Amino acid sequence: MSTEPDPDRARDLRRRRMHERQAGIFGLLLAGLAVAGIGSAAVYSGAVDLPFLAREFSTATPTKGLGSIVPCPPSGAMPVAAGAVTVNVYNGSTAGGLAQSTATELGERGFVVGNITNATLRLGDASRLSFGASGVAAAYTVAAHLENPVMVLDDRQDATVDLIVGERFNSLLAPDEVVLDPAAELVGVVGCRPIDEVAPVPAPSVEPTSDPAAEDGAGEEAPVEGEVVVEGG
Repeated sequence: MSTEPDPDRARDLRRRRMHERQAGIFGLLLAGLAVAGIGSAAVYSGAVDLPFLAREFSTATPTKGLGSIVPCPPSGAMPVAAGAVTVNVYNGSTAGGLAQSTATELGERGFVVGNITNATLRLGDASRLSFGASGVAAAYTVAAHLENPVMVLDDRQDATVDLIVGERFNSLLAPDEVVLDPAAELVGVVGCRPIDEVAPVPAPSVEPTSDPAAEDGAGEEAPVEGEVVVEGG
C-alpha cells in the first residue's frame, strides 16, 4: 500500500531549509562585519600597524631651491623690462652649443646676455635659475619664459640671473606661451616664502667669457644634486 506525500509537510521542510540557509548567510555577514569593525578599531587606536599605511604616497610639492624654499617676489613687484635683466647662460648638458642657442633666443627677446659657457657638472633638470636677493623680480621675469625651472636663491649681491640649461632642456617657451603681464604684479610659485625666511646658498664662482667656441657641453659627471659651479672655456 503506497502512501502519498503530505504536501503540507513537504512545504514545511522546504521552508525550514530556506530559513536555515538564510540564517547561515546572515551569520557569515554579521561575523565579517564584526571582524572588520574590530580590525578598524585596532588600526585607528594604533594597536595594529598595516605595512601599506607606512608608505609615503607621492604628492605634488612646490618647487624648491637647493636646500631652501623659493622666495616669493617682493610685495608689489612688477615684471622687469627684458632690457634691464642680465642673464648668464651655462650649458649643463652634453649637447654642444645649447647655451649659445638659448642665449641667442634670450637676446632676441630683449634680454641682456652676459656669460655664455659650460657648467662643470651635468644638470639632470631641464633648467635652473640662480639669483640673489636683489634679482628676485628679474628671476621671475626670466622664469616666465621657461617650463617649470628650478629656482635657487644664492648670496650674490647683484641682480644678475644665471640660467643653467640641462639634459632635459629643449628651448624657451614659445612667445605666445609666456604668461607675463607687464602691468600685473608678479605671482610667486606655489609654496614660496618671504625672502627673509629663505636661506641663500653660496653663489657659484665664474670666469667671465662670452666666447661661443668655449661652450661645447658639460662633462661626463653625474647629474648635479648640489651647488652648480660654472667655469670659463
